[in-house]
Amino acid sequence: MAKAHLKLVSPARVNRTVTPRRKPNATYRTHEHLSEGEVDRLIKAAKKNRHGLRDSAMIFITFRHGLRAAEVVDLRWDQVDFEQRVLHVRRVKRGTPATHPLDGEETRALRQLKRQTPGQYVFVSERGEPFSTAGFAKMIDRAGEAAGIPNCHPHQLRHACGYALANKGTDTRTLQAYLGHRSIEHTVRYTELAPDRFKNIWRES
Repeated sequence: MAKAHLKLVSPARVNRTVTPRRKPNATYRTHEHLSEGEVDRLIKAAKKNRHGLRDSAMIFITFRHGLRAAEVVDLRWDQVDFEQRVLHVRRVKRGTPATHPLDGEETRALRQLKRQTPGQYVFVSERGEPFSTAGFAKMIDRAGEAAGIPNCHPHQLRHACGYALANKGTDTRTLQAYLGHRSIEHTVRYTELAPDRFKNIWRES
């Protein structure tokens, strides 16, 4: 009973750190994938960089093979078979690995880069260390600004690959295997939203 006169006093100040929520992607960019024309502009802009060969090849290979940022920065020369002209793609996020063909343009760019990059990684920094995903994202953003395509990010290149192949008539199962999707649910969005999906549907056979 001696403490009956005591009462709880609310603290005058509350220390609380509130992490601001990231706004929706639509706030930063109008679409989540690039067209083939925009990818070409991005590559041309990257060629003007100090390390133009490396940067343009990095964008080109990422687009052509639908690579995630973590996959392209970890790309090693033992995955590139110049004799058979194939790329052994290793996927992250439990994706399905695959062997992709390399066309002449890709092979020439990689051969030229190989002469300048003696280590085990395909894309390296000025210090000869593996390229980081953050470094790749910054390079893409700078190239986008130079190409008149603001707020670019690496994953737009993977989406660009999916939509480009869907527009070329690639069937969903093949596209699923090419992008390494374990579930086809992640693949159907490319074929469902392909602008050329219903092209010439009324043309007489």
